[in-house]
Amino acid sequence: MTEVALLLAAMAIAPPLARRFGIGTVLGYLLAGIALGPHGIRHVFSSYEAHEILEFSEFGIVLLLFLIGLELRPRRLWAMRQGIFRLGGAQVALTALPLALAAALFVEQWQAALFIGLALALSSTAFALQVLEEQGDLAARHGRLAFAVLLFQDLAAIPLIALVPLFASATGAVTEPMDLAAAIWGLGTIVVVVLFGYFGLDTFMRLVARTNVKEAMTAAALLTVVTVSLLMQKAGLSASLGAFIAGALLAESSYRHQLEADIQPFQGLLLGLFFTAIGMSLNVALVLERPFLVFGLAMALVAVKAVILYALGRRAGLAERPARRLGLSLSQGGEFGFVLFTAGLSAGVIDDPTSDLLIAVVTISMAATPVLLAIERRLAARAAGDPLLAFDQLPNRDEHVVIAGFGRFGQIVARVLRGKKIPFIALDISAEQVELVKNFGAQAFYGDASRAEILEAAQIANARAFVLAIDDIDASMRAAEFVKRRYPDMPIYARARNRNHALRLLDLGITTVQRETFLSALETTRQVLVGLGYTERESERVTKTFRAHDERRLIEDYAHYSDMEKLQAKARSDVATLERLFEEDAADNLGNDAPARPAKPVKAPPPAQKEPEKGPTSNEVA
Repeated sequence: MTEVALLLAAMAIAPPLARRFGIGTVLGYLLAGIALGPHGIRHVFSSYEAHEILEFSEFGIVLLLFLIGLELRPRRLWAMRQGIFRLGGAQVALTALPLALAAALFVEQWQAALFIGLALALSSTAFALQVLEEQGDLAARHGRLAFAVLLFQDLAAIPLIALVPLFASATGAVTEPMDLAAAIWGLGTIVVVVLFGYFGLDTFMRLVARTNVKEAMTAAALLTVVTVSLLMQKAGLSASLGAFIAGALLAESSYRHQLEADIQPFQGLLLGLFFTAIGMSLNVALVLERPFLVFGLAMALVAVKAVILYALGRRAGLAERPARRLGLSLSQGGEFGFVLFTAGLSAGVIDDPTSDLLIAVVTISMAATPVLLAIERRLAARAAGDPLLAFDQLPNRDEHVVIAGFGRFGQIVARVLRGKKIPFIALDISAEQVELVKNFGAQAFYGDASRAEILEAAQIANARAFVLAIDDIDASMRAAEFVKRRYPDMPIYARARNRNHALRLLDLGITTVQRETFLSALETTRQVLVGLGYTERESERVTKTFRAHDERRLIEDYAHYSDMEKLQAKARSDVATLERLFEEDAADNLGNDAPARPAKPVKAPPPAQKEPEKGPTSNEVA
């Protein structure tokens, strides 16, 4: 329990401190692992224990790839096929060749040199995705290309692990020959997993969900990942590939978001433990004895991979800055390198000193990645005044309107402004959306409007108004908080997805809030009343009465919107209040608005028999 407590303490303290100093949480995990490892303070964990922790925590990578699969729907995967195989294949081939030539200077057999070159060509999926997400680059085009390259590397790692015996040197090492039956067995296992996932997995999740037992749903999610991973391992394949396939098969499932929410805490904790275990595995004595060799090789590895990826990024159409960040993001060695070095050591491809040296080089290259990205970010910002995310070049404007979010809502605002010749800058995080609206004559710029750097690039300080039309509620709140804090006098006109979102915006002091479906629902209600036989005038008055009442109630709810019991009690009493208002309105206008034909009186819906126990969501409260 003491060791568990120390691990949890390190993982709870080191990453926040690392982020506070701007070096990234992953580097914080690595430093914590070095401190707790066999070469750190008081030798808390032995080399054997560090290896055991590393093997256990590799399940975090399996969960990570499962979550990636959930986000990557088959249609999207097929759409990315060129980026995955063309760019990813070129990166592995072009990187492995110079690294293998360099490795030939340290090992005698060419098989070992080629093996080392291929192992070092792989980057860290877990590390790179974590860093890209922290840096805010994952949604940018170079982030998507980085993901495509990482996906190909994960796929390439599987045959590399299986082909380790072919790299075994002729030094007396005994290895089991590969046979065709094993390859057919592995391919058959993949087919079985795909068929079961396609035809049976969603049904299994539906049966578990019907029990309404939350713990059972979490257990079913973990069982899915573990079962597929075991099947893959039994077939001699990568558990990570199985998890990715399972996630991709569930990407279209109606339970996708629930699965993601259930798996995410386990994935985050185990991934942090994985990075901590990597830090423990670092042979600090070797680094101290031969610092120039270790750091020199690590920097050479980073330089070779970064330069090749930069060139490939430029060829793929990236601008100089995004291509540079693509190269730095994937410049480290990867976790599959550790797996390959261990397998190579067992097969006799490499010896113990070479394995220790390579592990140290890969670990240091990982630690260098967030530092190099941070340095690049600051140097670029200082040299060009450039914001830090990849985004389209924005025009220089003054006295304009900034529209954050260019979906259905933002486009309507933009069309009216353009018709009145009022200048505006529209931002949207979806590159596909930006390209789509350009085909129809509209103009928007790619950029994450929830980030301060992008809003600054849109000259928010010189804007006349800020229209908040972001679809994602969390991103909308981040943008609103920044603008309200930095520019308190800026007029903000906000779109709210639902009532709870509107209350959160009111809590920031934003008074002009429009619920996105409220007015259209009222207009539809007015048309329904006219269709039922009420006059235009009475239908208009009824909807206006309801609108005034609901907007007044929204302001009243704001006073205690965090108190769910009061909100529920007020909602129950609201039905009676609304009926009374309609009755008083009808009495005041008696005889003035007879219906065009006999119609039944308007009845309010009966009060709910049971209020939901959870808080308001977009599906429950309008």
